[in-house]
Amino acid sequence: MSAHSYSRCWVHLIWGTLNREKLLNKTAAARVSRYLAQYAGKEGVYMKVNYVNADHVHALVDLPTAFSIEKLMQLLKGSSSHWINSSDLFRRKFAWGRGYGAFSVSESNVDQVAGYIRRQEEHHRVRTFAEELREFIDRHGLHWKDERSRQNGSGPVFAGITGLKAGVNERPCRGDE
Repeated sequence: MSAHSYSRCWVHLIWGTLNREKLLNKTAAARVSRYLAQYAGKEGVYMKVNYVNADHVHALVDLPTAFSIEKLMQLLKGSSSHWINSSDLFRRKFAWGRGYGAFSVSESNVDQVAGYIRRQEEHHRVRTFAEELREFIDRHGLHWKDERSRQNGSGPVFAGITGLKAGVNERPCRGDE
C-alpha cells in the first residue's frame, strides 16, 4: 500500500451463530467481544464498536485498503470461532453460521450506527434478530428469498438473502430500468 493512499470506508457488519442458536451468555459474549476488538486491532482493522448478542454480532469497522469485506469476515469469523473452541467456552463445538451482512455507513452516520450497536441489548428486548435482519435487508434494497429456504432450521443465517455478493446487489440507475 502506498504511503499516499487514504481511505475511510465504514462498514456495519452483522453475522450470526449457526442455526441462530442463542449460545452466548453475557459472560461468553463479553469475552468474544473483547477478543474481536483485540484481533481486529492486531490485524490493522479499526473496530470502533462491536456488540455480541446471544445469537449474532454487530461490528462497525473502518475497512482498510488491504482487505476486502469477504477477507475481513473470513478472518473475524474464523479466528473467533477457533478462539471460542480453544477457550472451552462451550462443551460442544461452536460455529458461526454461513454468510454475513455488510452495510456501508456514511461518515455523517457513524455515531448514530455506533449508538445503535451499543444499544443492542435494549433493542432486542422488543425485536428478534430475524426481524432486525429483515429490516436491514429491506432498508438497503436487497431481496429476501422465500422463507422455505430456511425452514428446516439447518440453513445459514443469511441463506434467505440474495444480493450479498459483489455485482448482484446493484440496482439500476434512473433511466436504466
